[in-house]
Amino acid sequence: MKYKTPVTLEVCANSVGSAVAAQEGGAVRVELCENLHEGGTTPSYGQILLARKLLHIQLYVLIRPRPGDFLYNDTEFEIMKADVQHCRESGCDGIVIGILNADGSIDKTRCAELIALAHSKGLGVTFHRAFDMCADMEQALEHIIDLGCERILTSGGKSTAIEGSPMIAHLISKAAGRISIMPGAGINQHNVADLVHYTGAKEIHSSARSKIKSQMAWRNDHIIMGDGGMDEFSFDVSDAEKVRAIIQLANS
Repeated sequence: MKYKTPVTLEVCANSVGSAVAAQEGGAVRVELCENLHEGGTTPSYGQILLARKLLHIQLYVLIRPRPGDFLYNDTEFEIMKADVQHCRESGCDGIVIGILNADGSIDKTRCAELIALAHSKGLGVTFHRAFDMCADMEQALEHIIDLGCERILTSGGKSTAIEGSPMIAHLISKAAGRISIMPGAGINQHNVADLVHYTGAKEIHSSARSKIKSQMAWRNDHIIMGDGGMDEFSFDVSDAEKVRAIIQLANS
Protein backbone atom coordinates (compact mmCIF):
# COMPACT_ATOMS: atom_id res chain seq x y z
CA MET A 1 0.00 0.00 0.00
CA LYS A 2 1.34 3.40 -0.96
CA TYR A 3 2.26 5.60 2.01
CA LYS A 4 0.33 8.85 2.17
CA THR A 5 2.27 11.87 3.37
CA PRO A 6 0.32 13.40 6.27
CA VAL A 7 -1.04 16.92 5.98
CA THR A 8 0.60 19.12 8.59
CA LEU A 9 -0.71 22.20 10.36
CA GLU A 10 0.99 25.50 11.09
CA VAL A 11 -0.84 27.55 13.71
CA CYS A 12 -0.97 31.31 13.49
CA ALA A 13 -0.40 32.05 17.19
CA ASN A 14 -1.25 35.50 18.56
CA SER A 15 0.51 34.91 21.88
CA VAL A 16 2.75 32.53 23.79
CA GLY A 17 -0.39 30.91 25.20
CA SER A 18 -1.65 30.24 21.68
CA ALA A 19 1.76 28.88 20.68
CA VAL A 20 1.77 26.40 23.56
CA ALA A 21 -1.79 25.31 22.71
CA ALA A 22 -0.69 24.75 19.11
CA GLN A 23 2.11 22.52 20.31
CA GLU A 24 -0.19 20.58 22.62
CA GLY A 25 -2.64 20.03 19.76
CA GLY A 26 -0.05 18.58 17.41
CA ALA A 27 0.93 21.47 15.14
CA VAL A 28 4.35 21.16 13.52
CA ARG A 29 5.02 24.88 13.43
CA VAL A 30 3.93 28.16 14.94
CA GLU A 31 3.80 31.47 13.14
CA LEU A 32 4.06 33.86 16.07
CA CYS A 33 2.53 37.30 15.65
CA GLU A 34 0.43 39.92 17.40
CA ASN A 35 -2.60 42.03 16.45
CA LEU A 36 -4.35 39.43 14.31
CA HIS A 37 -7.37 41.73 14.00
CA GLU A 38 -5.07 43.98 11.94
CA GLY A 39 -3.71 41.13 9.84
CA GLY A 40 -0.78 40.45 12.18
CA THR A 41 2.33 42.38 13.19
CA THR A 42 5.71 41.43 14.63
CA PRO A 43 5.42 40.10 18.20
CA SER A 44 7.27 41.62 21.13
CA TYR A 45 10.77 40.76 22.29
CA GLY A 46 9.32 38.98 25.33
CA GLN A 47 6.81 36.94 23.32
CA ILE A 48 9.56 35.65 21.04
CA LEU A 49 11.96 34.76 23.85
CA LEU A 50 9.36 32.95 25.97
CA ALA A 51 7.88 31.13 22.99
CA ARG A 52 11.34 29.87 22.08
CA LYS A 53 11.84 28.70 25.66
CA LEU A 54 8.56 26.76 25.78
CA LEU A 55 8.34 25.31 22.27
CA HIS A 56 10.07 22.27 20.86
CA ILE A 57 8.20 22.57 17.54
CA GLN A 58 9.30 25.03 14.88
CA LEU A 59 8.96 28.72 15.70
CA TYR A 60 8.60 31.15 12.80
CA VAL A 61 8.10 34.86 13.51
CA LEU A 62 6.12 37.33 11.44
CA ILE A 63 8.22 40.28 10.29
CA ARG A 64 5.68 43.04 9.69
CA PRO A 65 6.24 46.45 11.31
CA ARG A 66 2.70 47.77 10.86
CA PRO A 67 -0.75 46.86 9.51
CA GLY A 68 -1.91 48.05 6.10
CA ASP A 69 -0.15 47.53 2.79
CA PHE A 70 3.19 45.85 2.12
CA LEU A 71 4.99 48.86 0.61
CA TYR A 72 7.51 49.94 3.25
CA ASN A 73 9.63 53.06 3.62
CA ASP A 74 13.32 53.04 4.52
CA THR A 75 12.70 53.37 8.27
CA GLU A 76 10.22 50.49 8.27
CA PHE A 77 12.68 48.33 6.35
CA GLU A 78 15.38 49.05 8.92
CA ILE A 79 12.95 47.91 11.62
CA MET A 80 12.34 44.69 9.70
CA LYS A 81 16.06 44.00 9.43
CA ALA A 82 16.48 44.60 13.16
CA ASP A 83 13.61 42.21 13.89
CA VAL A 84 15.17 39.52 11.69
CA GLN A 85 18.43 39.99 13.57
CA HIS A 86 16.58 39.52 16.87
CA CYS A 87 15.02 36.30 15.53
CA ARG A 88 18.48 35.04 14.59
CA GLU A 89 19.81 35.78 18.07
CA SER A 90 16.76 34.24 19.79
CA GLY A 91 17.14 30.84 18.14
CA CYS A 92 14.01 31.00 15.99
CA ASP A 93 13.60 28.46 13.21
CA GLY A 94 12.41 30.90 10.61
CA ILE A 95 10.79 34.17 9.63
CA VAL A 96 7.67 35.12 7.68
CA ILE A 97 8.03 38.07 5.30
CA GLY A 98 6.49 39.87 2.34
CA ILE A 99 7.47 43.16 0.69
CA LEU A 100 5.89 44.54 -2.49
CA ASN A 101 6.62 47.31 -4.94
CA ALA A 102 4.02 49.98 -5.65
CA ASP A 103 3.05 48.23 -8.91
CA GLY A 104 2.04 45.04 -7.05
CA SER A 105 5.18 43.07 -7.89
CA ILE A 106 7.55 41.42 -5.42
CA ASP A 107 10.26 43.74 -4.08
CA LYS A 108 12.97 41.26 -4.88
CA THR A 109 15.85 43.44 -3.68
CA ARG A 110 14.55 44.02 -0.17
CA CYS A 111 13.12 40.51 0.19
CA ALA A 112 16.49 39.08 -0.87
CA GLU A 113 18.24 41.10 1.85
CA LEU A 114 15.96 39.77 4.59
CA ILE A 115 16.22 36.23 3.25
CA ALA A 116 20.02 36.43 3.18
CA LEU A 117 20.01 37.55 6.82
CA ALA A 118 17.82 34.59 7.73
CA HIS A 119 19.66 32.00 5.65
CA SER A 120 23.05 33.04 7.02
CA LYS A 121 21.96 31.64 10.39
CA GLY A 122 20.05 28.67 9.00
CA LEU A 123 16.57 30.17 9.38
CA GLY A 124 13.84 29.21 6.93
CA VAL A 125 11.61 31.75 5.19
CA THR A 126 7.89 31.76 4.44
CA PHE A 127 6.42 34.40 2.13
CA HIS A 128 3.12 35.53 3.65
CA ARG A 129 -0.18 36.76 2.21
CA ALA A 130 1.37 39.86 0.69
CA PHE A 131 1.45 37.34 -2.16
CA ASP A 132 -2.35 37.62 -2.38
CA MET A 133 -2.02 41.35 -3.08
CA CYS A 134 0.27 40.87 -6.10
CA ALA A 135 -0.85 42.07 -9.51
CA ASP A 136 0.35 38.87 -11.21
CA MET A 137 0.34 35.85 -8.91
CA GLU A 138 1.99 33.49 -11.38
CA GLN A 139 4.89 35.89 -11.92
CA ALA A 140 5.11 36.43 -8.16
CA LEU A 141 5.26 32.65 -7.64
CA GLU A 142 8.33 32.39 -9.87
CA HIS A 143 10.03 35.35 -8.18
CA ILE A 144 9.46 33.89 -4.72
CA ILE A 145 10.83 30.52 -5.82
CA ASP A 146 13.91 32.28 -7.22
CA LEU A 147 14.39 34.11 -3.91
CA GLY A 148 14.68 30.80 -2.07
CA CYS A 149 11.60 30.81 0.16
CA GLU A 150 10.35 27.47 1.50
CA ARG A 151 6.66 28.15 1.17
CA ILE A 152 3.97 30.66 0.28
CA LEU A 153 1.05 31.31 2.62
CA THR A 154 -1.92 32.18 0.44
CA SER A 155 -5.68 32.41 0.30
CA GLY A 156 -5.55 32.26 -3.49
CA GLY A 157 -6.02 36.01 -3.84
CA LYS A 158 -9.39 35.96 -2.05
CA SER A 159 -10.52 36.84 1.46
CA THR A 160 -10.60 33.18 2.51
CA ALA A 161 -8.83 30.05 1.34
CA ILE A 162 -12.17 28.42 0.54
CA GLU A 163 -13.04 31.25 -1.85
CA GLY A 164 -9.57 31.09 -3.35
CA SER A 165 -9.35 27.28 -3.54
CA PRO A 166 -9.37 27.12 -7.38
CA MET A 167 -6.33 29.42 -7.53
CA ILE A 168 -4.65 27.52 -4.68
CA ALA A 169 -5.06 24.26 -6.60
CA HIS A 170 -3.66 25.95 -9.70
CA LEU A 171 -0.67 27.33 -7.79
CA ILE A 172 0.11 23.91 -6.30
CA SER A 173 0.10 22.45 -9.80
CA LYS A 174 2.18 25.32 -11.17
CA ALA A 175 4.72 25.08 -8.35
CA ALA A 176 5.22 21.38 -9.15
CA GLY A 177 7.03 20.69 -5.89
CA ARG A 178 9.49 23.58 -6.23
CA ILE A 179 7.92 25.36 -3.25
CA SER A 180 5.16 24.50 -0.78
CA ILE A 181 1.84 26.30 -1.27
CA MET A 182 0.21 26.56 2.16
CA PRO A 183 -3.47 27.62 2.22
CA GLY A 184 -4.52 29.94 5.02
CA ALA A 185 -7.36 32.34 5.98
CA GLY A 186 -10.64 31.11 7.39
CA ILE A 187 -9.61 27.45 7.63
CA ASN A 188 -11.29 25.55 10.46
CA GLN A 189 -12.49 22.09 11.41
CA HIS A 190 -15.64 22.52 9.32
CA ASN A 191 -13.99 23.17 5.96
CA VAL A 192 -10.44 21.81 6.12
CA ALA A 193 -11.21 18.34 4.74
CA ASP A 194 -12.92 19.72 1.64
CA LEU A 195 -10.12 22.23 1.09
CA VAL A 196 -7.37 19.60 1.32
CA HIS A 197 -9.22 17.16 -0.94
CA TYR A 198 -9.88 19.84 -3.56
CA THR A 199 -6.47 21.52 -3.62
CA GLY A 200 -4.09 18.70 -2.73
CA ALA A 201 -2.35 20.91 -0.16
CA LYS A 202 0.18 19.14 2.08
CA GLU A 203 0.38 21.80 4.78
CA ILE A 204 -2.25 24.20 6.03
CA HIS A 205 -2.41 27.31 8.20
CA SER A 206 -5.04 28.18 10.80
CA SER A 207 -5.33 30.19 14.00
CA ALA A 208 -7.70 27.57 15.49
CA ARG A 209 -8.90 30.13 18.02
CA SER A 210 -11.56 30.15 20.71
CA LYS A 211 -12.83 33.17 22.62
CA ILE A 212 -11.87 33.43 26.28
CA LYS A 213 -14.05 35.48 28.61
CA SER A 214 -12.37 37.91 30.98
CA GLN A 215 -12.28 37.06 34.69
CA MET A 216 -12.63 40.73 35.67
CA ALA A 217 -15.27 41.19 38.37
CA TRP A 218 -15.41 45.00 38.02
CA ARG A 219 -16.22 46.32 34.54
CA ASN A 220 -16.44 49.89 33.32
CA ASP A 221 -19.05 49.66 30.57
CA HIS A 222 -18.74 53.38 29.71
CA ILE A 223 -15.41 53.23 27.95
CA ILE A 224 -13.91 51.71 24.79
CA MET A 225 -10.14 51.38 24.93
CA GLY A 226 -9.47 50.79 21.23
CA ASP A 227 -10.86 52.07 17.94
CA GLY A 228 -14.24 50.51 18.60
CA GLY A 229 -15.87 47.21 17.70
CA MET A 230 -13.69 45.28 20.14
CA ASP A 231 -14.97 43.46 23.19
CA GLU A 232 -12.85 44.70 26.09
CA PHE A 233 -13.76 41.67 28.20
CA SER A 234 -12.78 38.78 25.97
CA PHE A 235 -9.79 37.71 23.93
CA ASP A 236 -8.92 34.99 21.42
CA VAL A 237 -6.47 32.15 22.06
CA SER A 238 -5.61 29.14 19.91
CA ASP A 239 -7.41 26.04 21.16
CA ALA A 240 -5.51 22.74 21.42
CA GLU A 241 -8.69 20.74 20.80
CA LYS A 242 -9.43 22.69 17.62
CA VAL A 243 -5.84 22.15 16.52
CA ARG A 244 -6.24 18.38 16.99
CA ALA A 245 -9.56 18.36 15.15
CA ILE A 246 -8.21 20.29 12.16
CA ILE A 247 -5.22 17.94 11.82
CA GLN A 248 -7.41 14.85 12.10
CA LEU A 249 -9.93 16.10 9.54
CA ALA A 250 -7.21 17.30 7.15
CA ASN A 251 -5.96 13.72 7.07
CA SER A 252 -9.35 12.03 6.85
